Amino acid sequence: MPWLVNDGRVVASLEIAESRRDRRVGLLGRDGIDGALLLRPARSVHTVRMKFPIDVVHLDRDLVVLSVITMKPGRIGRWRRRAHCVLEAEAGCVRTWNISRGTQLEIRS
Repeated sequence: MPWLVNDGRVVASLEIAESRRDRRVGLLGRDGIDGALLLRPARSVHTVRMKFPIDVVHLDRDLVVLSVITMKPGRIGRWRRRAHCVLEAEAGCVRTWNISRGTQLEIRS
């Protein structure tokens, strides 16, 4: 199982959605998520038909955080030109993981 790492510390378990189908489904139909979901490649997300608010983290190719926002259900996210992938987690998690703009993240197996 992959892990999300910030500053050398594992902060969450990680699911990775790389196929078109997995990215399209994302967190739809779930009541929550333990850890985070990485959509790769992706530049934007939406929360239409989602059941809970999420933190959305746009990342560049090197996994440097470009932006962090919280989205309520039923919203269409803004497209980020430099984004290569998007990290999704339950609202509030990103703050507790000490992730903000400019943070360098890492994925470990």
